[in-house]
Amino acid sequence: MKIKYLLLTSLAFAALNVSAQTKKKKTTENVIPAKTAAEAVQNTSVPRPKLVVGIVVDQMRWDYLYRYYDRYQNNGFKRLLNEGFSCENTLIDYIPTVTAAGHTCIYTGSVPALTGIAGNDFIVQATGQSLYCTRDTSVKAVGSPPALEGQNSPRNLLTSTVTDELRLATNFRSKVIGIALKDRGGILPAGHTANAAYWFEDKTGNWITSTYYMNDLPQWVKDFNDQKMPETYLKQDWIPAYPIDSYLQSTPDISPRYEGKFKGTDTPSLPVKTSALYKNNLGLIRSTPYGNTLTLDMAIAAINGEKLGQGDATDFLAVSFSSPDYVGHQFGPNSVEIEDTYLKLDRDFATFFTYLDAKLGKGNYTVFLTADHGAAHNPTFLNDHNIPAGMWNGATVKSDLNKMLLSKYKVENLVLSLGNYQVNFNYKDIRYAKLDEEALKKDCIEFLMQQAGVAYAVDMAKAQTANIPEDLRTRIINGYSVEHSGTIQIILKPGWYDAYSKTGTTHGTWNPYDAHIPLVFMGWGIPHGHLNRETHMTDIAATVAALLHIQAPNGCIGKPIAEALK
Repeated sequence: MKIKYLLLTSLAFAALNVSAQTKKKKTTENVIPAKTAAEAVQNTSVPRPKLVVGIVVDQMRWDYLYRYYDRYQNNGFKRLLNEGFSCENTLIDYIPTVTAAGHTCIYTGSVPALTGIAGNDFIVQATGQSLYCTRDTSVKAVGSPPALEGQNSPRNLLTSTVTDELRLATNFRSKVIGIALKDRGGILPAGHTANAAYWFEDKTGNWITSTYYMNDLPQWVKDFNDQKMPETYLKQDWIPAYPIDSYLQSTPDISPRYEGKFKGTDTPSLPVKTSALYKNNLGLIRSTPYGNTLTLDMAIAAINGEKLGQGDATDFLAVSFSSPDYVGHQFGPNSVEIEDTYLKLDRDFATFFTYLDAKLGKGNYTVFLTADHGAAHNPTFLNDHNIPAGMWNGATVKSDLNKMLLSKYKVENLVLSLGNYQVNFNYKDIRYAKLDEEALKKDCIEFLMQQAGVAYAVDMAKAQTANIPEDLRTRIINGYSVEHSGTIQIILKPGWYDAYSKTGTTHGTWNPYDAHIPLVFMGWGIPHGHLNRETHMTDIAATVAALLHIQAPNGCIGKPIAEALK
């Protein structure tokens, strides 16, 4: 019995000794050397891509993905569609469909009713003064002589962006950069907390920013500006990528009924000798495909200069390609010029994606491509093909409306503007004359409903009960900023728009040609596929937030597109 007890005791002590040695070994194994601590944090962190690249193509109709598909290369738009996830029925949730509201909605998941960005320009209802969406007179230009072009910031934006939320989620370790030829295209997507936003200044040909972000340009931006790339590109002239007779998706190259020409040229046709036109007008590059290439060059310089995607936190590059909007406004969506612009943009995207593969590794970054709005067919073009359409002249209608109101109320200029298809009242004079606003609205609506091309004129305050299609009610309500929108919304008939020119095109309405936009995701965290159910511009920020496991922007009303996420 004693021997048995001693044997059990010995075995117990041996087991305890082995257990202690094992614990000691495990403890030693769990000690992380100081040199790999950062790697351990990275390995146990929330899975995210190294870099998110948000691409907005200004004025890209959804059907441009397929209209020129046969001529696209394999590594540009085709790669997005064949490797990524395409939401085929993405619609804008509000009116008016314009650049500032579109870029804002994409990155906030919200609408003008909440963001305050009610247009590119809008009337501040309290003062009657016009305000540009990013104008900020408290800041100054950085990178050019003192100029109005530099007095911009995101301060007029009332909500956060998904780029802000990424910065907040990483305790500001993530870098966010916004880039676009248009100031609003770079500033609004980058949000309030961005490291920088850069835009193009026509007089100097420089990329500039404002003191909202910094007091001096980084050296890499100075070096980029010193290359004088706008001149280099414009000296090469706008030469079509292919023989003109191969542009089968476009009207004949010389179509002066539908297309506007460059100042100093005889016809709206290619090639364009930009080398002879750009003197003292470097802004000419905006209206050529070279504007896209210059923007891409700047985006690559930003990735290299800021080492985006190469740190321990996910970075975000928000880049907008503005030139398709300038080309579209001038030539219209059926022109050789717009086809050539997209064929060259396709090449630029192929170059960009190949660069990202080499720099960060394929599958280590996420890209999404979308648009801020689409564009209408030129009404004369539609009429020539027996499709109803027309041109509405807002300036003439405003003048006639004010004449009618003057004859009845004996007060001049009671309507300040019909911008954004909205009646903006002169409230200062209305209050001074003690006029009845309800009576004024009633008279305006009755007058507008008698005008050619007008389908509806809706009192914003009564939009919820207006006898109009439900989708239109929703878009009016979503687009109505109490502080920055007019009091009556004008809805034109399909095919009509407010035309400042008989040639080219514009946008701003609720119709599918303006409000149906492309939306394609590709890369880290994205499966291959497509979706035909209805999705919305407000869903983009919500989807990116879900992908990154961060909070959605504070005004977001969109929902994640679950099918687009692995």
